[in-house]
Amino acid sequence: MLISDNEKRSREEILALLKTDVHSKEYYRLLAAAEEYARATFQRGYVFCQIGLDSNPCPGNCAFCSMAKDHFCVEKRFTRSPEETAEEIVKAYTPQVSDLFLMTTECYDREVFLEVIRKARAILPQKVRLVVNTGDFDVAYARKLRESGATGAYHIVRLREGEDTDISPGKREKTLQAIAEAGLELYYCVEPIGPEHTYEEIAAEILRARQLQVRYMAVMRRVGVRGTRKEHAGTISSRELAKIAAVAMLAVRPAVSMNVHEVNPVAMLAGVNQLYAEYGVNPRDCAAETSHNRGYSVEACVDLLAENGWEVPCN
Repeated sequence: MLISDNEKRSREEILALLKTDVHSKEYYRLLAAAEEYARATFQRGYVFCQIGLDSNPCPGNCAFCSMAKDHFCVEKRFTRSPEETAEEIVKAYTPQVSDLFLMTTECYDREVFLEVIRKARAILPQKVRLVVNTGDFDVAYARKLRESGATGAYHIVRLREGEDTDISPGKREKTLQAIAEAGLELYYCVEPIGPEHTYEEIAAEILRARQLQVRYMAVMRRVGVRGTRKEHAGTISSRELAKIAAVAMLAVRPAVSMNVHEVNPVAMLAGVNQLYAEYGVNPRDCAAETSHNRGYSVEACVDLLAENGWEVPCN
């Protein structure tokens, strides 16, 4: 296996790295190479905080999501108003949060969401980035998001989009174009990775992220949420997740941060410097308040980053 300093690794080299045996010496060389890149590139550790604003049967109908319309399995339905969201932000935000994400299903009213963003922007310190994680939209709405105070968007083409979801890859790609045209910063992730996904599929999304020149990169493994259509589809190991994170880091070479999700101590060995704290509803959880179940707190994320040598300064 070749681990070179080439900034433009070929598809063939990416595939070769992904095929690394997770119990081999080469595996540890791969993690070490990713760690070396991270320490030379990233300036600090980051905690991103995400708040889920609504729990409703979503027409995106993702086979792995607790809020899909065909198998909705969250313990209750709710939609937070702009005022209620503002209260949640005040409770969740701490000075060590650098980026606040607001997540909705495709059911959330778009005009109301703009008001949510305006209220959030008024609450947060100016240096805190405000990121949307919502349904697909066109460039006109992307510009409204930015005008309302959003600085970025989390948006991806999921693995097997259009097969495990009711959303076409083309629709996702148009939203990615809208994000770029509106001047919003893109946050990208290869997800949700399961045992059935081939290295060719994973490599394709890594290459997409590189083409999009993302500065905030991530990989996420799928969890078998009780009641979903993917409940029994299996989960990749922590070692495998760490390997994919290392390959993504070396191939994409993000300038600001590399995340692994959910929070995973083993994957920290790949140089991960960013973790998510989660509040409200979570598509990988049946609890209406994930901070009481699967979601990590800001403090827990800060502690794990510090344990791995990443300082998380206050804003």
